This record gives sequence, C-alpha cells and structure tokens, in this order.
Amino acid sequence: MGSELLSAPAFKHYTSLVNLVNATLGDYLSINNMPYQVVADAMQYSVEIGGKRVRPLLVLEFCRICGGNISDALPFACALELIHTYSLVHDDLPAMDNDSFRRGKESTWKKYGEAYGILTGDALLTYAFQIASDAGVSDHTTTIATRCLANYAGIFGMIGGQTLDLQNEMSEDITLEDLKETHRLKTGALIRCACELGCAAADASSEQFEASKKYAENLGLAFQITDDILDVTGNPEVLGKEVGQDAANGKVTYVTLLGVEEAEKLAAEYTQNALDALDAFDDVEYLREATKYLLNREN
Repeated sequence: MGSELLSAPAFKHYTSLVNLVNATLGDYLSINNMPYQVVADAMQYSVEIGGKRVRPLLVLEFCRICGGNISDALPFACALELIHTYSLVHDDLPAMDNDSFRRGKESTWKKYGEAYGILTGDALLTYAFQIASDAGVSDHTTTIATRCLANYAGIFGMIGGQTLDLQNEMSEDITLEDLKETHRLKTGALIRCACELGCAAADASSEQFEASKKYAENLGLAFQITDDILDVTGNPEVLGKEVGQDAANGKVTYVTLLGVEEAEKLAAEYTQNALDALDAFDDVEYLREATKYLLNREN
C-alpha cells in the first residue's frame, strides 16, 4: 500500500503485515530439487509477481480487530492468496483473457507455456487447501475455514462469478444489477472469504461475522468499480498493464454503463457503506485508512 495515501503508523503497520505474509508464502513455496520443479518454480514466480496482498491483509486485520492472534490466521491468509493467485494465472490463459503480462511481468503461461500455466493454477489451488488443513488450530476452526475457502472459491463464489462474466461477454443487454451480481461473486467472494477467515481464526461473535460480511460485500463492489475506472483513467506504468483493455474487448463495465464520474460516485458510496460496517469493531483506525486507500489507489 502506498505511503502517500496512508498515515505513517498505518503504512508501517501494513508494511509489517505484508512482509510477514510474503516471508510465510516464501517458506510455503520453497519447493526444491523435485522432478516437477518447473511447476514448483512457476508457482513461486506467480506468487512473487506480487500485488497489494489485500486479501491476506484483510484476514489478518479481521483476526486482530476481533481480538485474535494473527499467527492463527496466517496460514489461512496465505492459503487465500494462493487461491487468488491461481485465479489470476488461469484468467491470463489464452482461452480466458489471453493476457501476456501481469503487473509488468510476463504472465505465467507466457513464461512457462500454456500447459504449465494450467498445472500451476491447479497446483496453487490444491496446495491452498493443504496449507489450510495443516494450520495448527482447533479442528472446529479448521473446518470453518476450509469450508469458507471452498464455498467462496468455487461455483457458489468466484467460479460462479467468472462464469457470469463470460456469459456477459456474449450478451448485449447487461444491466447494472447483472454487473453487480457478477462482481459480487467474481471479485467480492474472495474478499468476503478473507474477512470471514479472520473472524473464524479469532473465534469472533456472530455480530462480528455479520458486520464483516457487510463490510466485505461493499468493499468488493467498490474494489471492482475502481478497477474498471483505472482501466480507463490509469497510468499503464503504474498499473503494470495496458489500459483500455475492457473497451478493446467490448466488455461491459461500470464505466461503460455509468460513465467515469457516476462510477466514481458509486464506488465512494460502497466504500462509505464498508466504513460504516466497521463501527461494530474496536481499534479499526488503520483499517479505515486502508479502506479509503483502496478507493483512491492508482493500481
């Protein structure tokens, strides 16, 4: 997260969490001298391309604000980031978005070949469940967490949203509600998963779980709308990819339906709803800052 949009204490806090997540991911992905090393290397490459680590940070933050120990949440945070990375690896494939670059570097399939790209995504997904099941917490918490990962990553979550997204490309009559439902699943599902995983690791109350769902539902929509806006207004060097891809592919987005100005207003509205949901928790000043940052980010 950019230091220019966060206070010094918040930036320091999130930098320490990102470093913790990256170090732990590095440990999990230290797979060496295997006959299948090419896929192990591709897994590490895909994860190390990086990003803001929004989802694992949300896992750790919701665990913290619910009074839990973030060490209990860390395996779930890493498992979720592997699932997120797998989805990007597969999204970039020729049969999907056919993207040759991801965050300024060659996409996994472009660097390692299409077949290894497919296997890399598969390996990241299944390894995520191995990590989650070996988290070292109670059986009850492990069951809740693994069910959460499966529910939000699968047909009732992200995969369902990706399917709707593909179907939308073949339709000329996409409404705002169609788009909202697509991205509630495609983008929002893993964000909801992140917040609930943090709550689960902290053995949160039912009220905290419900507030986390409200927060995540709104943040997910704001996040996607901002992505759509950046595809029109963003700087390619900052984004690490070309802009205008949605328009070039004839894709219906919040910007094509509403225009940039109205899309910005809607993203701000969802962001405020997410901020309101944080009233159910204590010690959320850093998370409030991070939520506003995600609305105003440049990549």
